[in-house]
Amino acid sequence: MAAEIVNPRSDSSTDNSAEGAPEEPFDPAFALHRGGKMAIQATVPVRDKDDLSLAYTPGVAKVCSAIAEQPELVNDYTWKSNVVAVVTDGTAVLGLGDIGPEASLPVMEGKAILFKQFGGVDAVPIALATTDVEEIIETVVRLAPSFGGVNLEDISAPRCFEIERRLQEELDIPVFHDDQHGTAVVTLAALRNAAKLTGRTLGDLRAVISGAGAAGVAIAKFLLAAGLGDVAVADRKGIVSRDREDLTDVKRELAEITNRAGLSGSLETALAGADVFIGVSGGTVPEPAVASMAPDAFVFAMANPNPEVHPDVAHKYAAVVATGRSDYPNQINNVLAFPGIFAGALQVRASRITEGMKIAAANALADVVGDALAADYVIPSPFDERVAPAVTAAVAAAARAEGVARR
Repeated sequence: MAAEIVNPRSDSSTDNSAEGAPEEPFDPAFALHRGGKMAIQATVPVRDKDDLSLAYTPGVAKVCSAIAEQPELVNDYTWKSNVVAVVTDGTAVLGLGDIGPEASLPVMEGKAILFKQFGGVDAVPIALATTDVEEIIETVVRLAPSFGGVNLEDISAPRCFEIERRLQEELDIPVFHDDQHGTAVVTLAALRNAAKLTGRTLGDLRAVISGAGAAGVAIAKFLLAAGLGDVAVADRKGIVSRDREDLTDVKRELAEITNRAGLSGSLETALAGADVFIGVSGGTVPEPAVASMAPDAFVFAMANPNPEVHPDVAHKYAAVVATGRSDYPNQINNVLAFPGIFAGALQVRASRITEGMKIAAANALADVVGDALAADYVIPSPFDERVAPAVTAAVAAAARAEGVARR
């Protein structure tokens, strides 16, 4: 796949505009997207009949026959071992919500070029015209022979949890829902460094997460697995706790492993004395609630484009502030994780992505910061060229250590 912009028209005009209609203002976003953001590009020449006979018939028949006899050869003689399917149903696209498969394609194309740019991994956008859990699972299973991994993207909760779990059970290639795990990996890396900066460990921290969707649930589970002291998760109705009778199965499971302090009530109640705020929900947290947090608190307000706590407010009370935006320091950006995670998994032909591989990715990402650690630098930039190689190597090593690598 070529990561270059494919733009067959150099201007922003349209052929079907009415004669005499006023010209629309130039919009660079539309100009960049015209014709799509990606293309398929051959890696071998087809210049003459000899090339053609090797790339296609009759030469290709020899390779097909060999793969038929030894199916594992598909990884050596096709692009399978270095290509990921980016699969969505368009139900939870960025901050836009359920906009459907066609409208999701620009985002999926963007995801694909990020795979290529930052991880050297080819990716194919696949937007499905169904929101049915069984149909999505069946479709991906039937497509799987063409791919070395599956990146689930922008599928709404709670359906995304079952879809990912079932696909992980049915397929022998990595299946990774980036909205969950990519966010969790980058959050853990930043939190490790923030704790180090202030002389604490993860075990010393009590966190509060605003949002019990895909990202919030995954972050809570992942941070606890990594050794966080405690975490309470709040949804629109307040803290997810065992005494609530309105919980879904996913939230009921979450209530069993979180909120060891036994808190109940509102998000604002939970923030009193908390060490960490992690926002993945949107909305606004009142300033007095932020002020009630513990000294040297961390505020990771990651809603985009409007953080739950504006950085100007957060800096009044917090030792470390992070957002999901690129125009502030400490951007919690999934592109720091998923390209390297998949690159490492594909490099060793891993059968799945384990918790250990994700923790290894977070540790490697945190270590990139090194001695430059500062309040405005607890996580590296996506454009730091050290990031992808470090994450790739760590994930590959962890896959071998955990016995899921096949080479």
